[in-house]
Amino acid sequence: MRVLVKGAGVAGLTAAFELAVRGAAVTVVETRHGLGGNASWFAGGMLAPWCERESAEQPVLDLGRDAADWWDDALPGQVTRAGTLVLAAPRDTGELDRFATRTSGHRRVDDDEIAVLEPDLAGRFRRGLLFPDEAHLDPRQAIAALHEKLATMGVKFHFGCDARPISGFARRIDCMGMAAADDRLRGVRGEMLILRTPDVSLSRPVRLLHPRFPLYAVPRTDHRFMIGATMIESQSAGPVTARSMMELLGAAHALHPAFGEAEIVETGVGVRPAFPDNLPRVETDGEIIAINGFYRHGFLLAPAMARQAADLVFSQDRTKEHAHETDGQRRGA
Repeated sequence: MRVLVKGAGVAGLTAAFELAVRGAAVTVVETRHGLGGNASWFAGGMLAPWCERESAEQPVLDLGRDAADWWDDALPGQVTRAGTLVLAAPRDTGELDRFATRTSGHRRVDDDEIAVLEPDLAGRFRRGLLFPDEAHLDPRQAIAALHEKLATMGVKFHFGCDARPISGFARRIDCMGMAAADDRLRGVRGEMLILRTPDVSLSRPVRLLHPRFPLYAVPRTDHRFMIGATMIESQSAGPVTARSMMELLGAAHALHPAFGEAEIVETGVGVRPAFPDNLPRVETDGEIIAINGFYRHGFLLAPAMARQAADLVFSQDRTKEHAHETDGQRRGA
């Protein structure tokens, strides 16, 4: 079966992988001239279904709890399984208690255990929550590695390409995100920073709760940290605003003062597609299957959505084969 996948973000690449491992001949087309620049490129890469349940519906936990295993199987060595640490300043411990009541899969930690988990945060926080079964990855490394692996599996890629003139495919998978022709989608703008400082070391993503501006810091290689992120109801992909920059930097400084002297390596904005209920969809329209609406859960939910899409592709194919065989039996009769 020949399948065309439109879009080389996390949705398109995971769908291509699920299809390829099941034996489909897959071609991926992307209007951009290379990997990157889309919402996936500016993601945090946190595989944190229990933490996300604090503000998300139950399906996010149900669909995302196996994401770390999927990424580990697809790209061995890309996933760090060190859990997530959620902290709050002493004046904001009410936020920590509220977070705990809305989530599961955690245990409370005191200042002594926080110092063991993250020595550079010793003495700064009295209480926290550890989600030991969560994980994280570097989205850019994961996207590049998945692209390389797909190429070795025979998946064909065409960048800077419009899919409209391409024909000869049994199925088409639309993973175009905000570029999809779907007026139900809205954009949710997420702004992020990448800071570099050798004076802070973290072993896992740390979420700092604040009643107005919560923050997460995700460790990367080379003393870099992804600091994010805003959630603004906007489809504007313009540069990071001064207000957001100040709030992100202020929250990072509250986590550790050394971030005040960090280099600002990069700022970025990703516009994340979301349906009204903030839950993703896998939908069919004739020969087209659409995957969209990941909101802030792209790397967490893409594997489950990719599996659903691949199941649909092959179940539809079996249905057509059965109908063809039955029709042939009738003609033979």
